[in-house]
Amino acid sequence: MGDQAVDSLPNRDDERGGPVRSTVLPLRGPWVDQREIDEVNAALSAGALSLGARTVEFETRFATFVGARHAVAVSSCWAGFHLTFEALGLTSGDEVLTSIVASTPAIAAITHVGARPMVVDVDPLTLTLDVAEAGRKVTPRTRAIMPGHFAGCPAAMDEILALAAQHQLVVVEDAIHALPARHQGRIIGSIGLVSVFGLSQDLSITTGEGSVVTTDRGDLAELFRARRFYGVPAESAPPVRPRERARYEAARTYGFGYQMADVNAAVGLGQLPKIETFHAIRSYYASLYELGLSDLDQLVLPRVPLGAQHAWALYVVRLRPERLTITRDAFIQGLEAQNVAAAVDFVPLYAHGYYGERLGLQAVDFPNARAAHEASISLPLYPRMTEADVWDVIRAVRQVVRADTAR
Repeated sequence: MGDQAVDSLPNRDDERGGPVRSTVLPLRGPWVDQREIDEVNAALSAGALSLGARTVEFETRFATFVGARHAVAVSSCWAGFHLTFEALGLTSGDEVLTSIVASTPAIAAITHVGARPMVVDVDPLTLTLDVAEAGRKVTPRTRAIMPGHFAGCPAAMDEILALAAQHQLVVVEDAIHALPARHQGRIIGSIGLVSVFGLSQDLSITTGEGSVVTTDRGDLAELFRARRFYGVPAESAPPVRPRERARYEAARTYGFGYQMADVNAAVGLGQLPKIETFHAIRSYYASLYELGLSDLDQLVLPRVPLGAQHAWALYVVRLRPERLTITRDAFIQGLEAQNVAAAVDFVPLYAHGYYGERLGLQAVDFPNARAAHEASISLPLYPRMTEADVWDVIRAVRQVVRADTAR
């Protein structure tokens, strides 16, 4: 769609030289309504505020949705990754292959258990793990490979599984952005040995804060459940005997306070029935962005790999610096002047001061990630937006591009 079609939309202040919006459009936001309020009220009335019946129900429903045998709800993504790498027995000297844009909770957990992340560049189209480069970095110390599904785009799981089988590696999926992404018909959460999903308020569904770890391995799920609650086995932890804490069995393993509060799980129970609706809205808005921006050769729009279902947790465009004089940060400022929020979510580990220094990472070693980092911008994408909001963003982007090319 060209400028003429976009500009034909009525009642737009930018035609008179002002911003496209009179109020700021946020970058993200949750959709919570009476269903979640009712679930939380029921949890509060039940009197079990931690590891109660709603946590169990939420886990059961989540596992069913992603096609996994087990789902374990925990308090944060850090908790999910930490439990995973502890349970897998990773320790000093072990290596985990992962992407240069792996999530910081995952990297924190790997380093905390003493293992070392062996980071590789991203595929220039999908911005997920470059499997060919990962294969070249396998060593005798490599124990696991951790693909991430950045922005909700599924990684090349067939190739990753083949590489893992070749070198006897376990596959842990950084699935923070991935609900409900699919690869070749298989939903993320049912492919790797373990998948860790995020549930913060900016993601596909939310519990406020929290995470879910999915696996088909019963022994791992049992260990996750025990260690999330101070090492107490699941059969003697809440909600089985919620008023008899003095009678709990002694801990069978070490553990942590990583349990999900029942009120958080209650919010999740209100959100779960909306996953498909939320995803349909996100997908529709992504298609509108494609329609309204695809003719701009100054931008690279996200692409969905063949056979994949994108979760559309984020909508990330990239600037073509050879066709623009404006920098990425100036472009974001231009959108903000139009009352449209934007941000940079593609942040390689070398750009995080702590991890860049600790792991000895340099931008020059990751050319694809470096190019993407310097050019990527996340546009607003969330179900609570309206279609008119999406067109406002499109108009704002086009106006910034038009102003730059007119210089």
